[in-house]
Amino acid sequence: MLDFFTIFSKGGLVLWCFQGVSDSCTGPVNALIRSVLLQERGGNNSFTHEALTLKYKLDNQFELVFVVGFQKILTLTYVDKLIDDVHRLFRDKYRTEIQQQSALSLLNGTFDFQNDFLRLLREAEESSKIRAPTTMKKFEDSEKAKKPVRSMIETRGEKTKEKAKNNKKKGAKKEGSDGPLAPNKAAPAEKSGLPVGPENGELSKEELIRRKREEFIQKHGKGLDKSSKSSKSDIPKEKGKKAPRVWELGGSANKEVLDYSTPTTNGTPEAALSEDINLIRGTGPGGQLQDLDCSSSDDEGATQNTKPSATKGTLGGMFGMLKGLVGSKSLSREDMESVLDKMRDHLIAKNVAADIAVQLCESVANKLEGKVMGTFSTVTSTVKQALQESLVQILQPQRRVDMLRDIMDAQRRQRPYVVTFCGVNGVGKSTNLAKISFWLLENGFSVLIAACDTFRAGAVEQLRTHARRLTALHPPEKHGGRTMVQLFEKGYGKDAAGIAMEAIAFARNQGFDVVLVDTAGRMQDNAPLMTALAKLITVNTPDLVLFVGEALVGNEAVDQLIKFNRALADHSMAQTPRLIDGIVLTKFDTIDDKVGAAISMTYITSKPIVFVGTGQTYCDLRSLNAKAVVAALMKA
Repeated sequence: MLDFFTIFSKGGLVLWCFQGVSDSCTGPVNALIRSVLLQERGGNNSFTHEALTLKYKLDNQFELVFVVGFQKILTLTYVDKLIDDVHRLFRDKYRTEIQQQSALSLLNGTFDFQNDFLRLLREAEESSKIRAPTTMKKFEDSEKAKKPVRSMIETRGEKTKEKAKNNKKKGAKKEGSDGPLAPNKAAPAEKSGLPVGPENGELSKEELIRRKREEFIQKHGKGLDKSSKSSKSDIPKEKGKKAPRVWELGGSANKEVLDYSTPTTNGTPEAALSEDINLIRGTGPGGQLQDLDCSSSDDEGATQNTKPSATKGTLGGMFGMLKGLVGSKSLSREDMESVLDKMRDHLIAKNVAADIAVQLCESVANKLEGKVMGTFSTVTSTVKQALQESLVQILQPQRRVDMLRDIMDAQRRQRPYVVTFCGVNGVGKSTNLAKISFWLLENGFSVLIAACDTFRAGAVEQLRTHARRLTALHPPEKHGGRTMVQLFEKGYGKDAAGIAMEAIAFARNQGFDVVLVDTAGRMQDNAPLMTALAKLITVNTPDLVLFVGEALVGNEAVDQLIKFNRALADHSMAQTPRLIDGIVLTKFDTIDDKVGAAISMTYITSKPIVFVGTGQTYCDLRSLNAKAVVAALMKA
């Protein structure tokens, strides 16, 4: 039973609607438009919303959308056929009204389609009943039932007898087939000293192995003796070994020399820095995030190399362009297939996950199929432009994270703004936490860093070093004696959720604006650590949960994000579990133009990339520029 079937234009005008139940179809259809059609995620023609499954079809020629909704627990095999039949009949019946393509004509048009739809629905349901699933075979109809019971009873010695018979038969076949080759095979047996003839077949496997082992020792025994003698002769040479060189700046292994730590507690001022502050800070405005620039030095050389080649073959290029012109016809799958295959391979080469590259190309195909092209448009340029628009739309997801605005809103409510960082091991959570701390300090907000990585050795010391450097860059003297950055730590082996709770309470009492919670790196398959992370997020309810991921990964990015979100949902004790709110993309300066990880992460989560890490200094933090990333992605 169908819940609803609706037909509307891409401009938002509902042309016709069928209601199978009393519930309104507005909510599910709006969710489909918001989450799939506007986000360019049309690779799959199915969408699930709460208890409903929605299937849809796009008519790009007349700018129409056909949507059917039914209960998720039902398996309706005739839905695809029904959508195709309704699409074909509706388009043919009201072609003249639709071709005018004006909102007024569509509003004034009368689309009396109820009787036709009920007839098509009845035919589709009857066709599905005709193709009913075949019944299972009974035991009496199987071949096993025809065998007598005595033939299925096995005794202990029967299997070995059968194997022996089979071996004898195989041996007889081999002897019969190897008639002319028998003299050649007898030669090596004579050389090895084994008896030739039928006696050789009667030897057991152990005797054959023993004889071959003796032959091997006779042949190679001399070589073994030589090698043993040579190894003995090398022993006295090791006595006269040269002493290792001691370097002047090599340092020593004394405990007193290697211990650089100083006893510090929460709230104590740190010692002055001996490093150069400008090297630590980096260049550029710290308080304002610059847009990401994906252009490389190779681009200029590439453009210079292409200019002379363009002048050589102007005539050939002109004829090649004329061959690819579409010429005012509607695009079909066959026209786009070769171009989409090249686009898919290109995206995979640029580090986009393979599954997502396939879904993107499928979405572009659904978007362009049936669309009428202009006279001077090529298939390649049309597909490329549609793919670029889809990629830009993906990198600009539904919700935009504005941390500065949210922090000021939390200040008005007199509470700290809490950000939790999570991710796998070694992606740069602590380093980028320090960069974000510097950015917040440059914007005049005080920061409390909560050291909740109580597992990795050196994690607290790393954050303590960052806090000392940030204090040197923003000393209390510049801010009227107010401490702008401070580390809250309780050592190792403690409960991370408890430390985060104490840090938030400490920040509220001391008047800190922002709490940045650093967590331990964990693999997405580690269930105990994922449970601990879900507990930390559930207990402390942070304002923002940021997933820190590398720009180097390809398919692994999809696996990490899916399993992190699934683990947070499974291990959470709340009724509506808290999932990842945004992404921090690190090590972006190491990948040149292979920027596909950004597409993979945003496509999977529908969450924005809030920050991009591009270096080692505190100023190496950027905001994502969607058009620059897509330009780098589409670059050949």
